[in-house]
Amino acid sequence: MKLDDPRLFRQYAYIDGKWTHGSEGREEAVIDPATDETIGHCALLEAAQVSESVAAAERALAGWRALNVNERAEKLHAWYRLLHEHKEDLAYLMTREQGKPLKDARGEIDYGASFIQWFAEEAKRAYGMTIPSHIPDAALGTIKEPVGVAAMFTPWNFPLAMITRKAGAALAAGCPVIVKPANETPYSALALAELAERAGIPAGVFNVVTGDPATVSEVLCNDNRIRNISFTGSTRVGKLLMRQSASSVKRMSLELGGNAPFIVCDDMDPDVAAQEAVAAKFQTAGQDCLAANRIFVQRGIYDAFVERFIVHMQALTVGNGLEDNDIGPLIHQRAVEMAKGIVEDGVSKGARQLGGEGQAPGANFFLPTLLADITPEMRVFREETFSPVAGVCAFDDDEEVIRLANDTEYGLAAYVYTHDVRRIWKLMRGLEYGMVSVNSVKMTGAPIPFGGVKQSGLGREGGAQGLEEYLDTKYYCLGNMPSASSS
Repeated sequence: MKLDDPRLFRQYAYIDGKWTHGSEGREEAVIDPATDETIGHCALLEAAQVSESVAAAERALAGWRALNVNERAEKLHAWYRLLHEHKEDLAYLMTREQGKPLKDARGEIDYGASFIQWFAEEAKRAYGMTIPSHIPDAALGTIKEPVGVAAMFTPWNFPLAMITRKAGAALAAGCPVIVKPANETPYSALALAELAERAGIPAGVFNVVTGDPATVSEVLCNDNRIRNISFTGSTRVGKLLMRQSASSVKRMSLELGGNAPFIVCDDMDPDVAAQEAVAAKFQTAGQDCLAANRIFVQRGIYDAFVERFIVHMQALTVGNGLEDNDIGPLIHQRAVEMAKGIVEDGVSKGARQLGGEGQAPGANFFLPTLLADITPEMRVFREETFSPVAGVCAFDDDEEVIRLANDTEYGLAAYVYTHDVRRIWKLMRGLEYGMVSVNSVKMTGAPIPFGGVKQSGLGREGGAQGLEEYLDTKYYCLGNMPSASSS
């Protein structure tokens, strides 16, 4: 690893302020998806070691929650500054383990750090309330208290920001955390642990466990000391974690799959709309829950839009993220095979394949592809493609496109492009999605409540709502009981 600070490259888990290896050296290789080179290993912890992380977090809970909110904020601000100081090393680590271009990795460091800064301040506004009393001679109200130890399962597509979006809120609220990163991308999480220690976050407050996902999830979901489970990933796995956590009735925060519609109305310039759609689709090689999977274009500009989309799509460069490219590799060969299957399914059912020809620069790369004239029977319409494969079809009116866009089990994010205020309101209200972005690809950030409806998840991350995921509301009734009369 070519790092200015080699200590940021850690290959052991981090429990109770100590770097911890698996028993008998059990470990798993971590692969650079651009080159298939082994860049290091991550420890495969035993169930007992994962349980020790819970015990460490539980021991740390009383002291961490007792800190003045300003003291917690100071440590989080120090952590935030360290992320910026080591931005280049963190971006390099991320590109090696995940594959995304360095410019995107740098953007993720900034994005991830912003959550730490936001929640350090937002925790100072975790207000309770005074309730006008209906009980004679009593004062009623509420206060906010940390829920307790939180366990976090984070994905490989955003290996740093999905941790800080969760952990920033939990730590600010007074909750110690246990992070389980994806085995494909453990090093961003472990670098965060190194920087958390330097920032003065006490032992046991921020823990990172690595290992077999089934082993780790079984321990964390079944342990009564864990009071919150936060997960970002597939709907299928989210449902499994809900079942595992049901016996102890944990607080669940789930950010699951997406199948985002991108709606273009006929008052838009087809070229401008196509540029925006390409930007909304191909970041992180399409491995993004916000990626524009299904593009709906009003019939009057459909052909012109498709023509311009192909031009902008084919201008994207594909290659190693350490070089000046727009699109890096997919995370592994299974993702490539899934992308191939989606394209083959669409073509066999009548879609036109546009783009995607030529020699990919490596085994884990997939060239950007557009499937035109898609229908609801195709996989590209029904599934979250998580690859540089987009689908497009024409629509005639607002009612039709609302029906098509809502025809999915997912409900995370949607995009609407029109200048007609009446249509904006109609489409925004009619779309069954937790987030709707109008005439803008960029919609996320620390101040906004990120999350979906239907089978795209539970709860919100970011904003004031993100802090609430880690706070309980305690009601109090203070009665004015008369003192005993003296004799």
